[in-house]
Amino acid sequence: MSKPQPQPSPFEHIIRDIREWPIYRLSRNRSKFIEEVTKEAFANLSARSNSNTLEEIIAKALYMEQTRIREDHWSIDPRDEKAFWANVKSRLLQAGNGEAKSAQREKLVREIIARYAHEIAGRFKPRTYGFAKKLVRFFFARLLNAPARRGGIRYLVTGKRVSIYDKITLTGPIDSIRSLAKTSTIVIIPTHFSNLDSVVMGWVIEAMGLPAFLYGAGLNLFNIRLLGYFMNRLGAYKVDRRKKNIIYLETLNAYSTLALHRGAHSLFFPGGTRSRSGSIEKKLKLGLLRTTIDAQRRNFSEGDGRKVIIVPAVISYHVVLEAPALIEQFLAATGKERYYSDTDRFSTSYKMARLILRVFAAPSDFTISFGRPMDVFGHSVDDEGQSLDAQGNPIDISRYFMLNGAFHEDTQRDAEYNKLLAQTILSEYYRSNVVLSSHLVAFTAFELFRKQHPRLDLFELLRLPPRECRLSYPLFAETVERLRNRILMIQDEGKVNVSPKMSESIEEVIRYGLRNLGIFHSKRPLLRSRTGDIITRDLKTLYYYRNRLDGYNLHEHV
Repeated sequence: MSKPQPQPSPFEHIIRDIREWPIYRLSRNRSKFIEEVTKEAFANLSARSNSNTLEEIIAKALYMEQTRIREDHWSIDPRDEKAFWANVKSRLLQAGNGEAKSAQREKLVREIIARYAHEIAGRFKPRTYGFAKKLVRFFFARLLNAPARRGGIRYLVTGKRVSIYDKITLTGPIDSIRSLAKTSTIVIIPTHFSNLDSVVMGWVIEAMGLPAFLYGAGLNLFNIRLLGYFMNRLGAYKVDRRKKNIIYLETLNAYSTLALHRGAHSLFFPGGTRSRSGSIEKKLKLGLLRTTIDAQRRNFSEGDGRKVIIVPAVISYHVVLEAPALIEQFLAATGKERYYSDTDRFSTSYKMARLILRVFAAPSDFTISFGRPMDVFGHSVDDEGQSLDAQGNPIDISRYFMLNGAFHEDTQRDAEYNKLLAQTILSEYYRSNVVLSSHLVAFTAFELFRKQHPRLDLFELLRLPPRECRLSYPLFAETVERLRNRILMIQDEGKVNVSPKMSESIEEVIRYGLRNLGIFHSKRPLLRSRTGDIITRDLKTLYYYRNRLDGYNLHEHV
C-alpha cells in the first residue's frame, strides 16, 4: 500500500471538453431521462405486482407520506405535497372495477413515480461549475493562509496564495483511477463523517482531473440554502431518507441504475448517513449499491462491455465539528433508557460556512485515501478494467450474470452478490484507513481511562466527571509508543495505513495529536494540564474520536 504523500498540483483533466462529460450529456437530456426512469421504475414494480398489490402499494405510500408531512416536514419539501397526496387519496377511493380500475391504478402509480423522479433528478450547469471552481480556488487560496484567530475575514482578502495540497493529502492508486475513468464508469464509495464530506469529495474529483460526478446527497443538505444552490446545479441528485415506501425506493434505484448504464460517473455514501459513533462504517445500505450490479448486468446484456468500477475512499479528519452532537445521538440510540440526551442541533447556511472556515483555517491537515479499484463482484481490476482473480489471472465476469448461456436476471442471486460486494468494501475501508496522530492519542487516552475504572461499564464511565480522569504523562507516552508500534506492524501486513507524521518522535506525535484533536470544540476532548498530566474536558467527544481506531483490536495492547 502506498504511503500518503501530498500531491503538489492538480492533475490535467482526462476530458477537456465539458460537453463530452457524461454528466453534461445526461443533464442536457434531463426530461427524456426522467421519462426513462419513470418507465423503468414502473416496469420493475409491475414485474412483482398485480392490480391488487398495486393498490396496496399506493395505499401504503399514501399513508407513509401523509404521516411524514404531518410529523417530519422540512422547508425544502414541495409546497403542493398536501394537495398532491390528498388528490391521490381521492382517486384511490374512487369506485371502479375490472380493467378500468386496473388502468386507473397504473396511471396513478406512474404519476407518483414521475413526481419522485423530478424530485430526485439532478442538474449540471457548466457555468455554475466553472464559477464554483474559481470561487473555491480563490476562497481556499486566501483561507489556508489566514490565521483566523488573529485576523478573521480580513485575511481572506489579503492573505498570500498558498496551495490547498498542503492541507489535503491524497493517497492510493490515483493514476489507475484516472486511467479507468477513460474507459469505465467509476463509482466512488466514501466513508461519511461530516457534512463537509460532499464539499471535500467534490474538490477531490476536480483536483484528480476527472469529469464531474453525479452524487447522491441527503435531502437534509439542501435545507442549507447556499450549499443547496450549488448542489442543485452541480450534479447532485436528492436522496430523501425519510421516504421508505417501495415506489420511492424503486424510483431512486431506477435513477441510479440508468445513470450508471449511461456512463455517468457517480458518488454516494453507502453508510446512508454520517457515522454517529465516529467509527468507520460496519454496515452499508444495500439499495444504491445494488444499482451498480444492475447497471453492469444491463451493460453486458445489451452488448455494452463497459465496466462499472467501484472505488472505496476513506476520509480522515483531525476534527469533526459535529462530533459532540453525533456522539450524543449515537449514545442516545444505543443506551436508550440508560442514557439521556438533551442535545438537538440543526444545520444552517451560517453553521455550514462556519464549519468550512474553521476546518480549513485550522493548522491541521486531512487525508482522502482511495482503496483498490474493483468490479461489482469485488475482484481487483487492472488499469484497463480487466477483472483479476486472487492469483492475478484475467477473468470474464459477464458469465456471472448468465444461466444456460444467456443473460438472466435473478433477484436472489444478485442480492447475494450485493452482500458480498458490501463486505469487500468494508474490508477495503479498514485496509485503506489512514491513522492520524489525533486518532492514536484519543484511542490511547480513552482506553487508559477505561483501565483506571475497570468496574464501570461504558455508560457509567461516560458519566464520570472529567476531574476523575487524569493520566500521568510517562504512562500515556509509553502506551502511545506501544500502540504506534502495533499500528506500524499492521501497516506492514497491508491492513491499514498511517500518516507521515506518525513516523516522527513520540513527543512530536503526541504534541501534534493533542494540538489538533477537537481543536474547535468548546470543551477540548484531550489536553495536557499545567502539571503535565493528560486530562479531558469532554469524555464523550473523546470517545467519538477514540472509535476511529475501532476494529483493529488495539485495546488488547493497552
